Amino acid sequence: MELFSLKNKTAIVTGALGLIGKKHCEALAKAGANVVVADINESQAEAFAAVLEKDGGSHYGIGIDVTNEEALKIARDKILGKFGSIDILVNNAAINDMFENPAMAKELSAFENYPVDAFKKSLDVNVTGVFLCSQVFGTVMADQGKGSIINVASTYGLVGPDQSIYRNEQGEQTFFKSAAYPATKGAVVNFTRFLAAYWGKKGVRVNTLSPGGVENSQDEYFVQNYSAKTLLGRMANADDYQGALIFLSSDASAYMTGANLVVDGGWTAI
Repeated sequence: MELFSLKNKTAIVTGALGLIGKKHCEALAKAGANVVVADINESQAEAFAAVLEKDGGSHYGIGIDVTNEEALKIARDKILGKFGSIDILVNNAAINDMFENPAMAKELSAFENYPVDAFKKSLDVNVTGVFLCSQVFGTVMADQGKGSIINVASTYGLVGPDQSIYRNEQGEQTFFKSAAYPATKGAVVNFTRFLAAYWGKKGVRVNTLSPGGVENSQDEYFVQNYSAKTLLGRMANADDYQGALIFLSSDASAYMTGANLVVDGGWTAI
């Protein structure tokens, strides 16, 4: 089990206050890492870091905008000042389409009408944000001669969205999965390969974690539609990715880089 230990390692999780982001933080803390809870809301990040410390360890909440290079450099210096190293980076921050007016969701999410500004915003956070965080924090790892970067993608980075799962019991299309999410997550998968090839000789491993959909109070019809397409017959629980994350973060995956670990209940298997 020593292979899975992250004792004395410093791990940064971006988008740390999201549903899966919190579970990533909890898993890393339980494995012994000093966790940097990084999210746009600094006060909430600090509060969650304090919650993690109740179970032991030294954790740090910090507010960051993954699209702001200067802010990331300031965060880097603060983290190094507190912990002395950066060993693990989980690029988890991302935008997934939400429409303020549910009545307009179908119309606005259709490809023919999808706002280009929304597409650009997704590119900025989901792709440029991964690039900048990897550049700013990963360079520290390259200079150290060791480290692990985990880029969180999606099954929709591998296959096109099945729009039929967004139809309700009456067969009405309530929403379309937009082009932005699969386009950006596909970019993340191949960026991983680039960075793994670029930094391999520097001792920095770079892998993708591609999760499936997580059940989170969605409409019952959607949960049923989604579950019917998975080999395990259900959506993921929020903590179903903890084992995969610790594997990729730790020496248990010491000979693994440039890979895409797909954890999706069998969604992409058929």
